[in-house]
Amino acid sequence: MPDTAVVSTPKPAKSLLWVLVAAGAITSITLGIRSTFGLFLLPVAEALGTNRAGFALAIAIQNLVWGLGQPIAGGVADRYGAPKVLAVGGGLYAVGVFGMSRSTSTTAFYLSGGLLVGMAMAAASFSVVLAAVGRLAPPERRTWAIGIVTAAGSLGQFLLVPTAGWLDVRIGWRAAMAALGSIALLVVALSFVLREPRSTGVDGASGPSGTATAEAEPFRLAISRALRHPSYLLLCLGFLVCGFHVTFIGTHLPSYLGDLGMSRAAGARAIALIGLFNVIGAFSAGMLANRFPKNVLLSVIYGLRAVAIVGLVLLPHTPGVVMAFAAVMGLLWLSTVPLTSGIVVGQFGVANAGSLFGVVFLFHQIGAFIGVWYGGKLADATGSYDVVWWIAVALGLFAALINLFVSDKPAPPLPVRMAGAPGLGAAAGMASVLAIAAVSGVGAALAGGERAGAEGVAGTAGVATVPYCVLHPAS
Repeated sequence: MPDTAVVSTPKPAKSLLWVLVAAGAITSITLGIRSTFGLFLLPVAEALGTNRAGFALAIAIQNLVWGLGQPIAGGVADRYGAPKVLAVGGGLYAVGVFGMSRSTSTTAFYLSGGLLVGMAMAAASFSVVLAAVGRLAPPERRTWAIGIVTAAGSLGQFLLVPTAGWLDVRIGWRAAMAALGSIALLVVALSFVLREPRSTGVDGASGPSGTATAEAEPFRLAISRALRHPSYLLLCLGFLVCGFHVTFIGTHLPSYLGDLGMSRAAGARAIALIGLFNVIGAFSAGMLANRFPKNVLLSVIYGLRAVAIVGLVLLPHTPGVVMAFAAVMGLLWLSTVPLTSGIVVGQFGVANAGSLFGVVFLFHQIGAFIGVWYGGKLADATGSYDVVWWIAVALGLFAALINLFVSDKPAPPLPVRMAGAPGLGAAAGMASVLAIAAVSGVGAALAGGERAGAEGVAGTAGVATVPYCVLHPAS
């Protein structure tokens, strides 16, 4: 490695307790607000003159922008520290959610809820937070700390989803969203608690203490090494399935329950219950990672998700079954995050953790884009979510299988001839394919969204008069 060893002693790290409190609060706010969006599907569709797919398109764009921006945000945070990136993300989040509340057209909703909120999530979501926590926590407590913060994120879902539902009933969806945007501003204040000690190398360069060590390597070499490592690529594919599952369920479960004739409160209760049980699941995953192989735990989680979905589809559609599904899915919800991030750190260390986990998260968001938008399209086309549920089952089994072949052992170094070259051929190829897919998908999606808007009342009536509406059930 280059002769950039640390010659100055980093400042003492701040109390891990305060780090966990601030990081947990940030993830609670960012993930909690985002978890409320599914509750607004029907009133927003009615107000903007679109259908389920039209609303889902904004969430799909949001997830894709979030994923594409995550490696960039992670790289900037690795280089300059997480607080600045998180502060910018918190401000963008507030502006984006407030913009959603003021939207009067699908285009405005796509720009605010899709583009701005997607950029905000890239900068202020748990990927940047967890990388900072990984650097601030002692190595022996790193996975545990990441599990704590991930679990805290679900607490926000448990608290904010019913709150948003209550506000929607009392003051309407626009005012409810504006209130959520105000809450997002708290991220700006909390971000500075995660300031990392600075260390200076012999060349005068400085950065977060976790990155200014002998293990640090340029990002271009780290990503080149990652994209040539089979375990890393399999991890990316598995996390794509995670994105499909959680975003489809989080956005469309309330409408699915309405299809079954359940009350408007059932959707909010189910999503909130997922958040509550995810506190247990994410914390347990962080603890179990110290005793069992992380890849095996991931395989079990994805397999159990498939089983839970089969149960939801085939068992009698009673409130008890739905609540049991929500509890089980909550245990499996974000329990993948501490395990996946822990594997990335095991493979490549903490120096480029934010950017390399950001690449993995890009795959998560591609899965989210597919799940949320095509889930809505298929439901509109077939009049049922059944096809999407069975696709989710198949994907869960696929992810369970491939994670058995993932290893968290350090990735092998690049051959000398590759380490001396730019080594970005694989990255460029992947980026090109993803860019083409993203542009094609968004272009087709926007065209579909505009057609839905042009169809106007017909599309809206098709949604509003069917008695599956969770937020506005037929009288």
